[in-house]
Amino acid sequence: MGQTREAGEPGELEAGAGGYVQSLARGLAVIAAFDADNPQMTLSEVARRTGLSRATARRFLLTLEHLGYVRSDGREFALTPQVMRLGFAYLSSQSLPDVAQPHLTELSRQLQESTSVAVLDGDDITYVARQATRRIMTVAIRVGTRFPAYATSMGRVLLADFDEPALQAYLERVPLVSITSGTLTDPAQLRAELGRIRDQGYAVVDQELELGLRSIAAPIRDGAGRVVAAVNVSTGVLTPHGQSVEQLLEPLLETAAKIEGDLRAQGR
Repeated sequence: MGQTREAGEPGELEAGAGGYVQSLARGLAVIAAFDADNPQMTLSEVARRTGLSRATARRFLLTLEHLGYVRSDGREFALTPQVMRLGFAYLSSQSLPDVAQPHLTELSRQLQESTSVAVLDGDDITYVARQATRRIMTVAIRVGTRFPAYATSMGRVLLADFDEPALQAYLERVPLVSITSGTLTDPAQLRAELGRIRDQGYAVVDQELELGLRSIAAPIRDGAGRVVAAVNVSTGVLTPHGQSVEQLLEPLLETAAKIEGDLRAQGR
């Protein structure tokens, strides 16, 4: 037997005029119902904010939970960081790289070091903008390059913005594998390091991704204060050009603030 529907509710796969798919619109409305003022909601609250019946809202929430976009403690629902993947195509092809690139170019000119912007894509970071001054890694880095978040300065800045359930899920899901002899692989130590990053507002990773490479990263926040990306400076620790964290930090934080300002001016 087929599932019953509440009176007045079209089928979930029904398309309206011009190919409009109402079920897709409803699913996106459920995601959009969560915001800075309503990061966690009960089923009733989601139904009220979206104008859906409780039964319909429940179906969409359970589907989103199954897909990994929503988590639940049995009473309240909240988005997971995986929702950021929905916006990755836009961020990587439009606003963020276009806004960030001139600032990366200027920061590289000022410091004579390579600079990058990355976003979280699943459990990895993906580079979406870059200004290279010279090659300091054995692996060439370009837009689209991916690295494990836990072993990179930009990844740690992004992970530091996770709430406790999301961070716990990440630590249970992701194996912390040694990439170099200095890679931090103890979950408790990584958790403590993320706490320090959250407090100080930047991350430093010293030879954990590749020997001889040090990087420092700062968060890029949207208008609601959420960390949506990270910007970093990379330097070689064994070259004449290698600079200290103190020399890099202030220009880096200034660049992050400029990128945030431009994003806010665009209503991001």
